[in-house]
Amino acid sequence: MKTKLTALAVFAASAFTSAQVLAHHSFSAEFDANKAIKLHGVVTKVEWTNPHTYFYLEVEGAKGVEEWGLEMGSPNGLMRRGWTRDTLAIGTEVYVTGSQARDGSFKGNVQAVVIADGCKRLFAGTSQRDFVEDDSAPANVEGCGL
Repeated sequence: MKTKLTALAVFAASAFTSAQVLAHHSFSAEFDANKAIKLHGVVTKVEWTNPHTYFYLEVEGAKGVEEWGLEMGSPNGLMRRGWTRDTLAIGTEVYVTGSQARDGSFKGNVQAVVIADGCKRLFAGTSQRDFVEDDSAPANVEGCGL
């Protein structure tokens, strides 16, 4: 009986673990580090969930307003970088740097966010290889004097 319960427990644990592995992806599977994005817009929605935090941004594009979906690190990783659930409120004006999705859609992986009101820069916990969070580097954001 113990063997059957142990086998059942191992099976259940592996089933849950594999589901998480399948749900997660590598940076290079979805995003292209050579497609740099610099966006300026207003936050319309925030999803503070695991394994990634997402926010959505209305950006004035060449063909009108574009709705961008932007991926950041995990909530825990963001909190270690100074974020809270209230850092990005709906209506907040932000500047974003990161990498665009490989398929060219309005989706990106965020490196850093600069909040226009107060010019506060926060790193977004990107999974991009070789990205270095450098507080000494200027954010190059108009109007912020950085």
